[in-house]
Amino acid sequence: MKVFDMHIHSETGNIDPVKLLDDMKKAGVWGGAVMSPDPESPLGGGFSYEVRMDCLSKWKVEEEDRILPVLYIHPYEKDAIAKARDAVDRGVRGFKMTCDCYYVYDEKCMDLLRAIAEMDKPVIFHAGILWDGHDSSKYNRPLNWESLINIPGLRFSLAHCAWPWCDETIAMYGKFLNAYVTNPEMSAELYLDTTPGTPKVYRFDLINKIYNCGYDTPRNVLFGTDCTANEYNVDWANYWVANDGKLMDDIGAKNRLHELYFSENYKRFFGITKKDFCHAMPVPDKADSWSLDLANKTL
Repeated sequence: MKVFDMHIHSETGNIDPVKLLDDMKKAGVWGGAVMSPDPESPLGGGFSYEVRMDCLSKWKVEEEDRILPVLYIHPYEKDAIAKARDAVDRGVRGFKMTCDCYYVYDEKCMDLLRAIAEMDKPVIFHAGILWDGHDSSKYNRPLNWESLINIPGLRFSLAHCAWPWCDETIAMYGKFLNAYVTNPEMSAELYLDTTPGTPKVYRFDLINKIYNCGYDTPRNVLFGTDCTANEYNVDWANYWVANDGKLMDDIGAKNRLHELYFSENYKRFFGITKKDFCHAMPVPDKADSWSLDLANKTL
């Protein structure tokens, strides 16, 4: 099984893709999605579009599935939609967004997301508490993302399962799943990104709830580390690969669910593979409408 890390940040200096691949290999990780440096923001800081794209170009390697470039974009930067389209033309495989001073349902953000959906690219959102020194976590409550439910074709993830609002994130997943199963051509699809953010003491609770909440979740859960590509933390990544694998064993998730979590869901999220199955419809307040035992037997 190839393990993919869907949440890797990058900086502008010390770019060495060969070293990154070697470090990931030491951690038991085959490849991952590398995000550009931060975009320019009304709050200040960040990097221009060309600096971000230049950074991504330097992470390119011959083996296509080893490093996927992801552009960090801000809906309030100048010509954001034009930049998104240009980035896709230049090989970007997805986008990262952080609601640092805006709500996801703001008009500029919604327009950008509709454009991204039309290009069939996914969006990784930061969600939950935002450690940026500003009054910003209010923008990152999971319920804010309900506004995306009717953007046809949009695939997006909520990173860190929006710690500390993980229960709210799972509830939101149920709502999106209901809409997506009912009318997949007209709805967005939500993925749960378990990239650390949850302190270790809460980790079992999170994994257990994701897989035992009664919703059809296994094909929409993603693994990430929050490492930096420039100095990939081998010990940190190795810990989370082993820890999450053990927690899945502890709750009774069999090998097939490990393959989905660490590998196959990543490929579908980024469009490497296409959907070839139907999700089970969620049934409110009926936990046995879907179960981990059923998933182990049928997936």
